[in-house]
Amino acid sequence: MCTRQTPIRRYAELRSDGLSRRAIAAAVSSGALLHLRRGVYAEAGACPPVVAAARHGGALACVTAARHLGLWVLEATDDVHVWMHGAGHVRAHDPCACRPHWDDVSTARGFAPPAIAVVLRQILRCRGVEEFFVALESSLRQLLLTAADRTWLHENVNDLGREALAFARSDADSGLESLVRWRLRNHQLDVRTQVRVISVGRVDLLIGDCLIIEADGAPFHDGASQRHRDLRRDAHAAAWGYVTLRFDYALIVHDWPTVELAILAYVDRGLHRSR
Repeated sequence: MCTRQTPIRRYAELRSDGLSRRAIAAAVSSGALLHLRRGVYAEAGACPPVVAAARHGGALACVTAARHLGLWVLEATDDVHVWMHGAGHVRAHDPCACRPHWDDVSTARGFAPPAIAVVLRQILRCRGVEEFFVALESSLRQLLLTAADRTWLHENVNDLGREALAFARSDADSGLESLVRWRLRNHQLDVRTQVRVISVGRVDLLIGDCLIIEADGAPFHDGASQRHRDLRRDAHAAAWGYVTLRFDYALIVHDWPTVELAILAYVDRGLHRSR
C-alpha cells in the first residue's frame, strides 16, 4: 500500500490553500491533480484503493484500511472496503469493486480512514474473529493500539471479540503465527511465538518444550537456496532434540484440518515434551 496520509483534497481546501480556479484547472491538465468527482481531487501518486474509496464517497475501511496501515491481513482481495461514515452517499463510478461500511463512529473527518480501533471492529463484523485476531495482534506488535483503544474495543465488540482481546499478545511476527495460536487455543497447549532456540535462532512457534512449528509465508521461503537454509535449520534443531513441523501459507489458511491433525499427532505421542 502507499503512504498512510490521505492525498484526497476537496475544492474548498485547495482554494483555502491559495490555489485559484485557474491554478486548479492547470494542475488537473498537467496531471498533478486528478479530478475524481465534483469538488473532489486526488494528488498525483495517490494509490488506487484510496482513489476508489474517494470516488465511491468515503474513506478506506476494514481490511483495506488495515493493509494501508501496515497491518497483517489474511488475504488480499481486489475489493475496496469503504467507510461511508454514518450517513454517506454512495457515488456511482466505473469500475467499482467497493464494499461500503456504514459506521456512525465519528473518529475521523473527510477522507481520512477511521481510527485503528474502529478498523479492527469493522474487520470483526465483516470478516470474522480470525481475521480480527490476526489484525489485532499485528497492531499490538507494531505498538499501534493504545490502552484506550483496547478499552473501547472491549466495550464495543461481541463476546468472541472480547475473547480474542483477552488472548491477544504482541510477540507474533506474522499473521500466520497468530492464526496458528488462535486455532490451537482450545487444546490446552503451551504455544509460544518467536522463541529463540539454541543453534537455530528464532522459530515461529514452540509447543511445549521441543515441538517447533514453522509457518512459511511466501515469498520468503521460495527458491532452492531458502529451502536449503530451512532444511539446515531443521537439522540443527533435531541435533538439539527438537522436532520441526513446517507448513506453508496455503496449508495453514486453506487446509487447517490437515495441519491440526499433524500437530496433535505429534502431541499425542508426547513429542512436544523433553525426555
